[in-house]
Amino acid sequence: MGDRGTSNGSEVTDFILVGFRVRPELYILLFLLFLLVYAMILLGNVGMVAVILTDPRLNTPMYFFLGNLSFIDLFYSSVIAPKAMINFWSESKSISFAGCATQLFLFALFIVAEGFLLAAMAYDRFIAICNPLLYSVQMSTRLCIQLVAGSYFCGCISSVLQTSLTFTLSFCASRAIDHFYCDTRPLQRISCSDLFINRIISFSLSAIIILPTIIVILISYLYIVSTVLKIRSTEGRKKAFSTCSSHLGVVSVLYGAVFFMYLTPDRFPELSKVASLCYTLVTPMLNPLIYSLRNKDVKEALKKLLEKKNTIV
Repeated sequence: MGDRGTSNGSEVTDFILVGFRVRPELYILLFLLFLLVYAMILLGNVGMVAVILTDPRLNTPMYFFLGNLSFIDLFYSSVIAPKAMINFWSESKSISFAGCATQLFLFALFIVAEGFLLAAMAYDRFIAICNPLLYSVQMSTRLCIQLVAGSYFCGCISSVLQTSLTFTLSFCASRAIDHFYCDTRPLQRISCSDLFINRIISFSLSAIIILPTIIVILISYLYIVSTVLKIRSTEGRKKAFSTCSSHLGVVSVLYGAVFFMYLTPDRFPELSKVASLCYTLVTPMLNPLIYSLRNKDVKEALKKLLEKKNTIV
């Protein structure tokens, strides 16, 4: 499985995912760590979706968005974690050209969709706190479905463009991708094509995706903070901030890791791998915990579901 030069990207039949540059004996520890985190992701996000679907009290826009957030977290972590765990045990650590393209496409689709969904959730909190009397009218079922569908559509368009740009490059320097999954920047490192136009388009695409979502989130929370500070009762302010703190925590972790990963110089691959762990595995693991531990309705619904299962057993 040694590296071989190629003159055209279409001649490449597979890549090698280098993964983490650690001693071989540590691969078992990494496997167990990934397995534990992935098991928590499955348990947390499947549990969150189940609770939201089975409890009629959670049939609100906020929980509709939260259910989709769990769905997205579950799927994009599943695109990354199983293959990484397989490679910890594999000698070749290879991934086919088609498999690499599919992994990049699905990951890009879900991570972009999550960014837009978080913006929609910020808008939902803005309406709930700043215009509570009009909430049921403005956040209609139709609008909620449109916002979620729009998030997936934007993710799909972005993913098609990003994957097309990346896999029309020529890979003649090496087949070894210095990362634990197929991502744009590690693939660009092993390309012998002129990357100037590719990087300009990628940067422009990232700006088009990130800036609108960040602006919506920032403006929404500026209005939210302004409104909450006008609430006279301490209990009212506490309750209002409590409904937003979970969302702000999720946004901070996700965007902090993304900014570090894609806006810092591409000189330290190992740091990039650690940063990418935050949004590929850590964020999907923490999201259900953040929302369930800080949300009284979710905790009560989960307790009710567990009691129902115990009764059946």
